[in-house]
Amino acid sequence: MLSDQPRPAAVAGLFYPANPGQLQAELDGLLREGAAASTPLSAPPKALIVPHAGYVYSGPIAARAYAALRPAAGRIRRVVLLGPAHRVGFKGLAVPTHSRFASPLGEVEVDQEGVQRLLPMSQVTQRDDVHAEEHALEVQLPFLLNTLDHFSVLPVLVGHANAEEVAEVLEAVWGGEETLVLISSDLSHYLPQRLAMQIDRATTEQIVALNEPLDHEQACGATPINGLLRVAKRRGMTAHLLDRRTSADTAGSPERVVGYCSVAFSEAPAAGMSADPDPALGRTLLQRARRAIRLALNKPVGDVAAHPALQQPAACFVSLRRQGELRGCRGTLEACQTLELAIEHSACAAAFDDSRFPCLRADELDDLHIEVSLLSPLQPLAVESEQHLLQLIRPGVDGLLLELHGRRGTFLPQVWQALPQPADFLRALKHKAGLAADFWSAELRVYRYQVQHWSEPA
Repeated sequence: MLSDQPRPAAVAGLFYPANPGQLQAELDGLLREGAAASTPLSAPPKALIVPHAGYVYSGPIAARAYAALRPAAGRIRRVVLLGPAHRVGFKGLAVPTHSRFASPLGEVEVDQEGVQRLLPMSQVTQRDDVHAEEHALEVQLPFLLNTLDHFSVLPVLVGHANAEEVAEVLEAVWGGEETLVLISSDLSHYLPQRLAMQIDRATTEQIVALNEPLDHEQACGATPINGLLRVAKRRGMTAHLLDRRTSADTAGSPERVVGYCSVAFSEAPAAGMSADPDPALGRTLLQRARRAIRLALNKPVGDVAAHPALQQPAACFVSLRRQGELRGCRGTLEACQTLELAIEHSACAAAFDDSRFPCLRADELDDLHIEVSLLSPLQPLAVESEQHLLQLIRPGVDGLLLELHGRRGTFLPQVWQALPQPADFLRALKHKAGLAADFWSAELRVYRYQVQHWSEPA
């Protein structure tokens, strides 16, 4: 049941200022310092670990994480926010009934679609009493309101649960680049400064190596962190330590400290793929694809640019469009030849050897639009069920290949534009591979890959 009342701020005036002007001034200072101390990441964060103590203690460390988030802030529309329950003991994970969470800086909408997606899971319950006085999630809201533009939040408190139960929840709402996963956790508690620094260093090294499990002596949010580490390892993510300090480094006594860290997790490009497509390489590939088609049609051709990547083994696809409609698409999924040969062969195959279309005619060249995709190596997925696969694939990011007894079908990531829902994407891909919509077999082999994509100007 959905409550129309917002969940009121419970720790305003305790963990952070209740006065909006004072709170904004404090956040401005923290975020300014965080940005000044930050080193840009090679890829935007998909997930963060952020501390949740009072701002006077952990605010500077949290600000480092939010500063790292700024470059991706414009595209984030949902924050999946997990943290440990400090005040109420319960089994599993809990979402609220509230439609909004209040803060001195305004209200944040709760992602009700996400809530409804989680509720059928056996480990998830809907309980407002768990959320009522909890600070772990609340203290992140003012930072989020200062970092993101328009977003909703999916607040999940973690009680007595295991890493796999948390991982299942994360996979169910992982989403694409519009979704940020944020784990709220402090590190060691109430140790002398020197011992805390030693333990926290080992803990953050373990996190960056994606090695679970952590225990609750290392981090109060060990369970949600372990769930994230499990997902991060499955997805081949990269973790970056942004900051690690204790309360003695900010505002407390060295006799009894609490440890804090900020860690960013990025869905790093696959081996051989750069984070940003190389415009020069894109121009070269598009020129060579068009040149190969013109040569096959006995049309004049000019010189084309060279690029060092042309002599490297690579897999690629060439897609042809005419008047907005697909006119041919062919390519290779594995790097069996140099990119120079692969792009020329794929272009000619798309023009003259796609059985869905007649051979391209010379009079179609003038309004032909060419797109090229450079593929990462295929990554086999160990999936237990169709539902597991739907949780693993990333809309807008992953291309998918299905293989079974000689049948084969693939969709490039661009197909997500027409089929944005994972279930629809997979159903259509099964049809392409000659499989029934409800088919599933343990013998089905599944691979995913990513692409760098370039297209001619419209």
